[in-house]
Amino acid sequence: MLSNKKYISIKFNEAKLKKRNKELSILLEISNFLSTTLEVKDLLAGVLSKVLEYFDEEAGRIYLMDGGGQSLNLAAHQGMEIEGLEKMNISDGFSGKAARTKSFIAQHISELEEKKRESLLSGKGLKIIICVPLIIMGNVVGVMNLATSGMIQIDQNKVDVLMAIGNQIAVAANNARLYGDLKNKSQIIKEKMEMIKFFSYSVTHDLKSPAIGVYGFAKRLKEKYRAILDKRGQSYCDQILKTSEQMVLLLEKINAYIAVKEAPINLEDVNMKEITEEIRNEFSDRLKKRRIRWSEPDIIPEITADRLDLVRIFRNFVDNALKYGGEDLHEIKIGYKEDKTFHVFSFSDDGVGIKGEDKEKLFKLFQRSETSKGKAGSGLGLAIVKEIAERHQGEVWVETNTNKGATFYISISKDLNANNNASK
Repeated sequence: MLSNKKYISIKFNEAKLKKRNKELSILLEISNFLSTTLEVKDLLAGVLSKVLEYFDEEAGRIYLMDGGGQSLNLAAHQGMEIEGLEKMNISDGFSGKAARTKSFIAQHISELEEKKRESLLSGKGLKIIICVPLIIMGNVVGVMNLATSGMIQIDQNKVDVLMAIGNQIAVAANNARLYGDLKNKSQIIKEKMEMIKFFSYSVTHDLKSPAIGVYGFAKRLKEKYRAILDKRGQSYCDQILKTSEQMVLLLEKINAYIAVKEAPINLEDVNMKEITEEIRNEFSDRLKKRRIRWSEPDIIPEITADRLDLVRIFRNFVDNALKYGGEDLHEIKIGYKEDKTFHVFSFSDDGVGIKGEDKEKLFKLFQRSETSKGKAGSGLGLAIVKEIAERHQGEVWVETNTNKGATFYISISKDLNANNNASK
């Protein structure tokens, strides 16, 4: 066909293929059907119906091998009563023989050696049976039986087509089984995750009130009775107060992390200058006390995002700079830039900076850097920021400066739609 041409181009036409090659057309039709579902019951019932129609047979059954490879269980049937045919051992009958020998079998029912089965099938008005093993990668996963009350013309071409169809059914059934197993395992995992979530909610909720109570009593003890305690008692009092405060902080952070993970995102158009003003006012006393300069762009465009999430982001980054920047911290600078896809906010400081080995673990749960030793914290703040970035279809990262300080970046997708709020 290509002897006198550089190339040929032939548009596929299913109707013309059916006229040229009926066997290929039925293989194509069955292949297309088998790709439409991963539910075993629907898949096998549908393909059996198509095979019976194409080969003009009256009845059919499809059996699938059990896990032990010793019996065949009925998975689909059409055109006949199935009483007594629901299950069979692979050591019995022509179906078992087809499975054992991986062979195509066609036989007169009257020639069956097992008279009980002969009586059962002939009593249903059947005279000839065809067994097609369902083989994938050399392994038999089932058998397809076709039956008729009349005569059947069989040639090698028909056998080849039926064996090819059997292979397609085997592949589809195997994929459906894998899908079913995966679906069941996913459901089990989902149920366990729900149990873990419930446990997390319960624990953090139930522990918060006692922790706050211990903190409150320790504070009152320190305020009213510290003066009459000896040095050891005063030290114990201070430690109880500090530890209970850390417990409350940790529980609050865990609740915040769970909320970010599970709460639906509430998208709206957010005035970013209002956010920066809110955060600057929140930290104004600490900024003034330490004489730290605050810098931000004169203009930041309105963006679509979850407002509460944005407040959490800004609060975490500014709080971290103040907490871990050290005595040399003199400036906190907020920056903004954008491209076609993202809004990008930066948070820079001129503090002690971050060591290279700490960069990799900053955004992981309960991970803290060397500079955080001795300072109150939960190791959850930046993990929360990471979750927020991901549910806004963005990223978070950090860059260390040459001399000192660090710059954190977070990107927010521009594709978020305030009119289409959905869970993350």
